[in-house]
Amino acid sequence: MSTALARNTKVMNRFDLTSRLVAKLKNEEAVVGGIGNTNFDLWAAGHRQQNFYMLGSMGLAFPIALGVALAQPQRRVFALEGDGSLLMQLGCLSTIATLAPKNLTMVIMDNGIYQITGAQPTPAAASADLIAIALASGLANSAWAADEEDFERLIEQSLVADGPTLIGVRIDDKPGTGSTPRDPVQIRERFMQGLGVRQPL
Repeated sequence: MSTALARNTKVMNRFDLTSRLVAKLKNEEAVVGGIGNTNFDLWAAGHRQQNFYMLGSMGLAFPIALGVALAQPQRRVFALEGDGSLLMQLGCLSTIATLAPKNLTMVIMDNGIYQITGAQPTPAAASADLIAIALASGLANSAWAADEEDFERLIEQSLVADGPTLIGVRIDDKPGTGSTPRDPVQIRERFMQGLGVRQPL
């Protein structure tokens, strides 16, 4: 995939894409939302016990989702991450490619900016193609979604893939919808209960 292709994909909306993903969740799938607007939109699109809302640590949505996917191989796991956050943890891509969980689907929400901190351009905005980086890291099932229908097709395709899938989407700079609770203990406990590994206190 070339950078030119990435720039020619339709610019979509994070909340709309997240809502399309949430609408497909039928089997208590785990969803890890990256910090900021990514998890704000996940909360607004459909709060569930199986959602994990990142707080404060850039770039950890994919590594956390990897851990969940390895610990619960029968559960489908989705991870939603911003482009700026992924740049903080690019090494996770080769780790995920090496461990190759079949039940992990990752989505990069790429608007080319650090939106929460003032819309500064990310280093990848003008010079790097995150899907090309993922492919070079060994994640063969990596592609840009051309539009909303293609995004849904790629999500469906990931459900039967024989390895991890990474989907890149170009998004606009609209702010997140809603906001998540900021209590990390509450977030952790609710998620662990949703995964069936912790009883309510």
